[in-house]
Amino acid sequence: MSSVPVSAADLPAFRNPTLAPRKRVDDLLQRLTLDERLAMLHQYAPAVPRLGVGPFRTGSEGLHGVSWLGVATVFPQAVGLGASWDEDLVRGVAEAVSTELRAFHYHRSPAVGSPERGPNSLQAWAPVLNLLRDPRWGRNEEGYSEDPVHTARVGEAFCWGLSGDHPAYLRTAPVLKHFLAYNNEDDRCTTSSGVRPRVLQEYDLAAFRPVVASGAATGAMAAYNLVNGRPCHVSPLIEVELRRWARQTGHELFVVSDAEAPSNLVDPEHYFDDHAEGHAAALKAGIDNFTDHGEDSATVIGRLREALDRGLIEEVDVDRAVRRQLEVRLRLGEFDPELDPYTGIGPEVIDSPEHRSLARRAAAESTVLLKNDGLLPIDAARAPRIAVIGPLADTLFEDWYSGTLPYRVGIATGLAAALGAHGGEVVPVEGADRITLRSRTTGELLGKSAFDVTDWGGGATTLRAADTGRLLSLQDDDGLAAGQDVIKSWFIKETFRIEPDGPDTVLLRSVFTGRYAAVDPTDGRVSVTAESAEDAERWQRELVRDGIAEARAAAANADVAVVVLGNHPLINGRETEDRADIDLPEGQEELLRAVAEARPDTALVVMSSYPYALDWADEHLPAVVWTSHGGQETGHALAAVLLGGAEPAGRLPQTWYRGDDPLPAPLDYDIIKAGWTYQYHRGATLYPFGHGLSYTDVAYRDPRLSQPSIGPDGAVDLTVTVENRGRRVGSDVVQVYVRALNARYEAPRLRLADFRKVRLEPGESRELTFRLPAERFAHWDVATGAFAVDPGGYEVVVARSAEDEVLVVPLTVTGAAPTPRAIVGRSVQAIDFDDHTDITIVDATRADGDAVTPTDPGQPATLLFREVDLSGAVRVEVETAREGGETGPARLDVRAGGRVVAEVGVPVTGDRYAWTTVAADLAAPLDGVHDLSLTLRGDYRLSSFRFGAAG
Repeated sequence: MSSVPVSAADLPAFRNPTLAPRKRVDDLLQRLTLDERLAMLHQYAPAVPRLGVGPFRTGSEGLHGVSWLGVATVFPQAVGLGASWDEDLVRGVAEAVSTELRAFHYHRSPAVGSPERGPNSLQAWAPVLNLLRDPRWGRNEEGYSEDPVHTARVGEAFCWGLSGDHPAYLRTAPVLKHFLAYNNEDDRCTTSSGVRPRVLQEYDLAAFRPVVASGAATGAMAAYNLVNGRPCHVSPLIEVELRRWARQTGHELFVVSDAEAPSNLVDPEHYFDDHAEGHAAALKAGIDNFTDHGEDSATVIGRLREALDRGLIEEVDVDRAVRRQLEVRLRLGEFDPELDPYTGIGPEVIDSPEHRSLARRAAAESTVLLKNDGLLPIDAARAPRIAVIGPLADTLFEDWYSGTLPYRVGIATGLAAALGAHGGEVVPVEGADRITLRSRTTGELLGKSAFDVTDWGGGATTLRAADTGRLLSLQDDDGLAAGQDVIKSWFIKETFRIEPDGPDTVLLRSVFTGRYAAVDPTDGRVSVTAESAEDAERWQRELVRDGIAEARAAAANADVAVVVLGNHPLINGRETEDRADIDLPEGQEELLRAVAEARPDTALVVMSSYPYALDWADEHLPAVVWTSHGGQETGHALAAVLLGGAEPAGRLPQTWYRGDDPLPAPLDYDIIKAGWTYQYHRGATLYPFGHGLSYTDVAYRDPRLSQPSIGPDGAVDLTVTVENRGRRVGSDVVQVYVRALNARYEAPRLRLADFRKVRLEPGESRELTFRLPAERFAHWDVATGAFAVDPGGYEVVVARSAEDEVLVVPLTVTGAAPTPRAIVGRSVQAIDFDDHTDITIVDATRADGDAVTPTDPGQPATLLFREVDLSGAVRVEVETAREGGETGPARLDVRAGGRVVAEVGVPVTGDRYAWTTVAADLAAPLDGVHDLSLTLRGDYRLSSFRFGAAG
């Protein structure tokens, strides 16, 4: 595996490892027929036997373990890995994932499709770099953080772990998901994320840019949603941004579609008239491979063949995409198996002892101590009896992108194992009501069993049969049966609403279909077919076991209670479904309060994919802990943290808001105006970004900068001393933020610039140095269309969280003051505003460009451009498009310095993409610098404007 074959010179060029990769790829490309090249554009690329080239399939899921392929090591969810703030740990996890994926590639048959369609793919569809802007996002668990710097750092570490450190060959090929501005599930294929240039450049692109530029990623996946009115799968940003960043790496990105997204361009998005046109546009925009129609390659290839025949694409477009695929396959060692350093990986690496140990460490390192009044760590000698209570007391769940858990160590089991050595005892109590449902029609019990009922929020409950432990599930014939051991499917048929209908009487309604259970009076068969409550069966509800009473009793007889609450990753917040709110499920909140009343020494452990509003718990409980769904070793890891055997080393990767916080609308992606994330949120939070307590006392002191000022292209070093003043080993995450003072733009409250996780022995101090290039202080200047570092005052902040500033050091940036925006004689894009009200950003054409339109055509919408030099302006021209409708006349009001200087009538052009130039003379020539506002009235689009001078 380490030497070049003697006969290399006699091999075809694409198999000759002594040649440059580009020459090898070009050789193979020119040997392929057009039909063979077209076939490679589908997810399942067939073999080319005449050249000895095997089949190839894109995409294995590997977000926090190998997914969908069978038993594999399951690590904490991505949001949990983000909470570790530990790049070395994350890289180690990714190394384990990629090593196991190699084993699946070599030693396991494909779980999807036949082996003839190719072995399990070595292209890893991970990590997810979408930012956790809104905690209600159904896929919150898949991202690392709400902050782009944090996300990029963690994401880059994961990519390097996946790809390996060999100079020529990849262990696996990481693909970044999902490009771009994707943070909502409801109607995700038809909703548009409106991102103004500052948000685009400073926030959404900022999570992807460093990872691509580093060379750590080999590809990207386009997102389902639209951005500024244009589907991501035909976004010019794929070429203009993603591939531009990659040029310096010497490799091109291999960009894949998300599943069925190319077909979505026609239905449901109706962006193109037919699939040949849509597929052609995606290919030309930079989509290299189509994940569409499952294993049915013929449909997709037929559409692309039609596009070629119609002249919508050319062979060069096909070649460009295939070349990118072949480069990745070459780097994965497909054409040099004798030189591939990873071919010796065996099946024994899957769920190996080393990976189990790493999973336990990762779960502990990502655990966050949110509050502690001294209850934690629990002293086993003083509290030998612990009641572990709640729906997740001893239960672990898989999420959609988990592997199959090889075993499950729940928190109660982990604590029992840890306490057993000290003679302690753990009493696990689920705290679920056990009920029976008896038909009022037949008198028969539903399922001939009692059921344990769990509230997962939003009215969704599960019913688990008391005799078998299996979940009640809707069957394909609309019947009901308690036959599911776990919930792990795309369509969730195990959740129901139990709706009151009088004393001791309820209706049973399927969440999946919205229909009610009914009983056939002739044969007693139960089917979920009733469309209305009137036609539904009435069930007599009998309480067999009071879950809260049982929990109260267990807590009262224990020394300490640990209540474990949270979510099921596939219920009420998952892919395709956002949460409606951030409340704890009502039944879980009730259980918590009852336990705390019975045993004041109660610690809450929240095991969840996302933040909750824990206002009551924070006010009334002595200790609160959060962990993501941490994988197979969760119980051992949490036991170590709760008992003090491990430090709660995690820090929050996103803001936890209060329950009464009026969160912005889910589709408001303008973090600046809406006030999203720690950067712009204006209210008090419950637990801020970066928050996490320790069992020891870490102090910061002696901050100093290497110089008091820097130029706009300079850099400064921050040095700070960190000291462990406690009596035990501890870790801390030193967070460095920056803040602009008296900015001419709406600057963030503060912005993360750097961070470092350190581990300190008792009494140990360490001097840390952080290099801060001037770009860390930059903002996107809409006037110049580039990043700018304004001269003026800044602060460098050393903090424990975004709201716990410990040390603040002033810094001055020198340089020429920015001049007013000169626009006379220049075209200004409407999207390059400084502020706005009631504006929606839309596409100017299907191919590129942005425009703006009133959110409500019946109400005026305004763009604000600050400090604009209008000297000499006598005329204004605007580019508009208007389909026409019944909303009456449309016009643009132009104001300078608060007074109207022009009114421009907007004509009907007949199509949203039919642009025309309309103009008006100003009431009088303008002079000097003014704030310029443009008020849109009516149903039209504005793409740009231009002020002209006399002559």
